[in-house]
Formats: sequence, structure tokens, C-alpha cells
Amino acid sequence: MPNVQAGTLYIVATPIGNSRDMSPRGTAILTKVDIIAAEDTRRSMVLLNKLGIRNKLVSNHKFNEYGKAAWFINEMKAGKSVAVITDAGTPCISDPGNELIRAAVAEDIPVIGIPGCCAAVTALSISGFDLSTFMFFGFFPRENAERRKLLEKMRRGDTRTYAFYESPKRIMDMVEFFIDEDACCRMCLCNDLTKVHEMTFRGSPEEVRDLLLEKGNYDKGEYVALIEIDDEYVFNKKEHTVSAEAMIVDKMVSGEISLKEAVSAVLEDPNNSYSKNELKSAAINLKKIVG
Repeated sequence: MPNVQAGTLYIVATPIGNSRDMSPRGTAILTKVDIIAAEDTRRSMVLLNKLGIRNKLVSNHKFNEYGKAAWFINEMKAGKSVAVITDAGTPCISDPGNELIRAAVAEDIPVIGIPGCCAAVTALSISGFDLSTFMFFGFFPRENAERRKLLEKMRRGDTRTYAFYESPKRIMDMVEFFIDEDACCRMCLCNDLTKVHEMTFRGSPEEVRDLLLEKGNYDKGEYVALIEIDDEYVFNKKEHTVSAEAMIVDKMVSGEISLKEAVSAVLEDPNNSYSKNELKSAAINLKKIVG
């Protein structure tokens, strides 16, 4: 059994579906700490009952974590040890816990991670995608405007592989978005990872849609959605052949629009290679010139 230090915060990963994936060290830590801070005490109780752990649970969900952090800090200052767990997987990965960790760090309270399952990493490991670099974005945006902004960012980035979480009720809507946008990419949707009936859907957005429809009850279980952007779909990064000021003035004249509107128009132009900050700086320079 590992030693549990007094006045210490432990971040403990729990299984994402198969309870046998709980690590021996994680079990030992949860057994020995004074308090277990859980995202959903009802769901965590199911796992803890299997582990034979009783009477240590305290609620720590996204609606109370800001106010509850101070209470946990005071308990640790008094010499108690606290373990943070989430409903499934590693805490703080699109789950509560960060506020408590920040508070503990500010108070010089030791924070120790107990590694284990993480749905995003598990999905990435079986994707077959380029993992030399990848980005995790949490849950996929709901609004199409935000989705388009994100897709543009994905097309402009140096990273090719992106990981998202998504609700089973919105998974088809997400796939349809990539189809509607004619996105050149490969998808890998992992459903109910580590559970008995886990499934993986791979292919183009159109192929993945057909596989989901073939499954029938695809709107059940949690999803990790991985997107690998095709090389030819990436925006070409061009050298600045025209100054940002000239591009803004051109938009103002051709569209008979204001300086502010012209900056937005240049930013939305797929051939633009200037950043938002560079365009704002150019707009300030133009204001100075005009007086």
C-alpha cells in the first residue's frame, strides 16, 4: 500500500467503462485518503462499492467547485488528505477539478497525479492517425458559427489530428456538419470505450454517417470523435505579398464599408495570411495616417 501524505491533494483517474481498469495504486489511494471529492457522488458510489470503500464522498461538481474549493483547502490545511475523481476517466479533462488544483497550488499544498484511464488518449491510441502532434478541444461546439470558426482554425493549424468529446444525441449532427462543409478529413468515432459493446467507426464523414445509420441505435453511449485533416485541405500559408494596410483599404473601397468592417472582411478571406492582431495593428496605422 502506498503512503498517503497528510495535507495532500491526489488527482485519481478512474475507469471509463470497465471497472477492471482501475489501477491498484489508485484503489489504494482512494482507500487511504480522508476525503474523496467526486463529480457525481451517486455514480462514483457504484465504483467505490465495488472497491469496498465507504463514507468518504463529498460532492465537487461544476456547479459548486468554486465555492467548495475553499472548504477542501481548509481540510487539507488541517492535515487531511483529499482525492479528486470524476465520473469516468482523468479529472480536469473536460471535467471539474481545475479550480481546486489552482487553489491548492496557490496555498503550496502538494498535488499528486495518480494516472490511469482517459477516454481521449485511449481513442487516440487506436485511431491510426498522425499523433506526432494532436489537439484536444473538449466538447464539439453546438452552434454552426462556432463550428465553422473551429474548422477554419483546424485547416490553418500545423496539427492534423484533433480530439473531441460528443454527446450521443449530437453525434450525427456533428458528422453531418463535416459533410455539409465538404471537409476533406478522416474520422474515427469511438463509442463506449472499454465496455463490452464498444464500437469504432472509421472513414470519411460520409462513410462514418453510413456506418452509424447501419448500426441503428448510434445515439447511445458516449463518443470520442477524432478528426484527421487531409494535407490538401489545409490552407496554404503564403508570404505577405501585399501589406495588411493595402488589403484593408482595398476592402473598404471595393465594398464601400467602414474600417472596422474591412478588417473583419479581410480576416474572413481564405486567402488572407495575416493574423487578427496584425490586422488590428494595420487599422491603427491607417487611422494615424488619415488623422
